[in-house]
Amino acid sequence: MSATQSDHPLAVVTGASTGIGREVATLLAEQGYDLVVCADDAEIHTALPDSPGLTVEAVQADLSTYDGVEDLLDAVGDRDVDALVLNAGIAVGGSFVETSLDDDLTLIGLNISANVHLAKRLLPRMVAAGRGRVLLTGSVTSMMPGPYYATYSASKAFLLNFAHSVRYELKDTGVTLTTMMPGPTDTEFFARADMEDTRVGRSDSKDDPVEVARDGIAAMLEGKDDAVVGATVRNTLMSRASKPLPERAKAATQARLTKPLEPGE
Repeated sequence: MSATQSDHPLAVVTGASTGIGREVATLLAEQGYDLVVCADDAEIHTALPDSPGLTVEAVQADLSTYDGVEDLLDAVGDRDVDALVLNAGIAVGGSFVETSLDDDLTLIGLNISANVHLAKRLLPRMVAAGRGRVLLTGSVTSMMPGPYYATYSASKAFLLNFAHSVRYELKDTGVTLTTMMPGPTDTEFFARADMEDTRVGRSDSKDDPVEVARDGIAAMLEGKDDAVVGATVRNTLMSRASKPLPERAKAATQARLTKPLEPGE
């Protein structure tokens, strides 16, 4: 079926080769969405199950670069976008004074610049159509300091503020913007961030990405604002408990989970 001939709504999902993004894309296909999915690895071409009757277009592109975002936009073309899932993101684990500058700048390119770039290009189209749902993957860590993955935590704080600001501007347009905020989730995130040797990386109580994705999609389709997803009782308590604490105390609490462990710990 040609993408231009399809009568199905279209969803664009970034970071869809693994983890939460793959589960979001799979669930949207089950709900009848055509898909344009993107990731920087070749696994994106085989990540999703066949969806008879639907169009699923995979784009392998490095969204941490300007040209990579433009490649994804070229694949979307001039089609109306009914759901935009800005999910792609990475972390860089370790002390900021020791991590690679290139790694931190790549994180900023993917976690911040790519999301702004895509929103800037696709949101006006959605507003012009008078409809659409945006789901932005944040984190419960956006509400507190994040020692030992400082650029990741800061990037999620940027996204939360960005979402709050743009959401207000979108009122009465027919377009909603939902921020889903998962806690630690059982994905490749910790291995890719070199955070497996941390307390949070070793924890057995991470959330199921299927449940996180299901909660996020439900919140998006309901047009909710911020949604703490996954093990919602634990994650909600975590986010609420942090608010009255001094920033140094918040940082110390997080550092206990994210600081690389010494041998034998």
